[in-house]
Amino acid sequence: MRRVRIFLTATGLAAGIGACPGAAQEQAGRDACVAHLRETGGPDAENGIDVLKTEWAQAGTLVTMRDAGGTVWECIGYSDGAIGALNVVDAADDGEGAMAGNTAREGPEAGGTTGTQPVHFAKGTTGSTYDGTLTPGSSMRYVLGARKGQFLDVAVMPDGPGISYQIFNPDGSFLLDMMAPDTPYRGQLWQSGDHVVEVINRGDAPGSYRVSFSIE
Repeated sequence: MRRVRIFLTATGLAAGIGACPGAAQEQAGRDACVAHLRETGGPDAENGIDVLKTEWAQAGTLVTMRDAGGTVWECIGYSDGAIGALNVVDAADDGEGAMAGNTAREGPEAGGTTGTQPVHFAKGTTGSTYDGTLTPGSSMRYVLGARKGQFLDVAVMPDGPGISYQIFNPDGSFLLDMMAPDTPYRGQLWQSGDHVVEVINRGDAPGSYRVSFSIE
């Protein structure tokens, strides 16, 4: 009987199992967010950062972190090391009246917070729906990747007054300035990259809403 020896190298094993690009991109986004917070978050961030959770999507990796002072941050990081947004979601007072600031480009009104949510489309679909509740002055940023020439549909359905929304292009310019929720948006995109739909509560009471997205 002939004996056949099979040698399997580590490289061959990895190739046989198959790489997981999502995991690599998630790690890269996480590393980018940690590095960016350490550089820009002040002494508390320099003294230590705990990563509370990460959530990967094609639009980017959402990373939730807490610095040494107890402030909780949300960040969107990309596999190339770029940062899409860095926001304070729970500011901690340092005991001397100084609190971490919100670094988002269009932050909430005084007293509010800003959250970030990558938009996921189920396999084989082109739309998604999310429910949310915002305290007065707070906002939620929904991030979805899309290409130039595609059509974006957004509909915001509030359960009460005070809710409005706006849409940003990937370069940070307005695709749609502040809009009342009774007017849905449909338009052709003129940039490729991550678009941000920000839902804002400008009322004086908590407000719930449902927002739906589709891309064609």
